[in-house]
Amino acid sequence: MKARPFRIALLTHSVNPRGGVVHTLELARALYDAGHRVTIFAPSVGGAAMFRASPCRIVLAHVAANASDTVSMVQTRIDALKAALLANDPASFDVLHAQDSISGNALAELRHEGAIRGFVRTVHHLDDFTVPRLVEWQRRAYADADAVYCVSDAWTCRMQRDFGVIAVTVTNGVDLKRFTVKRDNSDTAPLARFGIVGAPVVLAVGGIEERKNTLQLLEAFALLRQTHADAQLVVAGGASLLDHDAYSRRFFERASALNLAIGAGCPIVVTGPLDDDVMPALFRRADVVSMVSLREGFGLVVLEALASGTPVVVSRIAPFIEYLDERVCCWAQPHDAHSIASALRRSLNARGGVDFTHAVPELLLRFSWTASARRHIALYRRQLQFTPV
Repeated sequence: MKARPFRIALLTHSVNPRGGVVHTLELARALYDAGHRVTIFAPSVGGAAMFRASPCRIVLAHVAANASDTVSMVQTRIDALKAALLANDPASFDVLHAQDSISGNALAELRHEGAIRGFVRTVHHLDDFTVPRLVEWQRRAYADADAVYCVSDAWTCRMQRDFGVIAVTVTNGVDLKRFTVKRDNSDTAPLARFGIVGAPVVLAVGGIEERKNTLQLLEAFALLRQTHADAQLVVAGGASLLDHDAYSRRFFERASALNLAIGAGCPIVVTGPLDDDVMPALFRRADVVSMVSLREGFGLVVLEALASGTPVVVSRIAPFIEYLDERVCCWAQPHDAHSIASALRRSLNARGGVDFTHAVPELLLRFSWTASARRHIALYRRQLQFTPV
């Protein structure tokens, strides 16, 4: 007898294109394709739409305006998600699944108030907060969950080692229909306004952030320009809820000191948040994608770049060392600008020796959203056996 479809609520912290939000949307689609009923809940400031369409129902939790500080911003989003859930009978869902600390706290509060029986939580990564309220919110969002999933073995191990939380690994996927090596004339138009004319183009995705190690990449780019005078660094995206203004100012000040102009057609292009349809074209336009982060949950950008036929320079740290090797990437030491610059140069010489014929396709086939959905369903089913009615 065929099991009935699950009623699943997936909760994310934003409508903007961040890794955890992409994960939510792609997992939702795969669960929907498998026959399950999925609703996505996300806070929305001023009625902003989800950055990418979905076949699933999307409930936007109304947030009146951006708050003046991070604590207030988080509180307003927790409150908005709670209100949206309560208006949609949260107890009617078989699974309530938080993808971040904001939605995790909304569910933790509803559980405390008796509105839901429990919830599960995916930890993509944790941040190093110093504000006590943020520290406590981050802790509660995983500590109060009935089950914790992580997108890499590195974070699964860290959750147990550092926090005593028994988690399980459920990896990401990559959309091989969206990210492809196929180029056509439509790639040119969405990129024209940025003046992306470099030879070569170094692409970094995720905006200017300390976690993304953007300042160290800037130093490496300056070294690269010593041998590749027409190189261009494109920093794409950056729609974050956290305050990165101080770090961004340091980036702009250092670029000025290095005589590297920033703007359309300049040595450095900072795009800001982008329309969703621009990213596949941007991956294909780049000569190399740099992912020299200091901390990542998984690093979806790496798979998206490789699926687009673009070499990647990657920090030689976990979680990357779990699923990458020298056949599919060029390694760099993230704290060493010379190491990053050297890896960039290697990637530009015969595409870094990356095996796009065999090793890359084999890697990409290991990570599918369909497989991730199957793994989630098995874990949901197991969790429901132990959740009190």
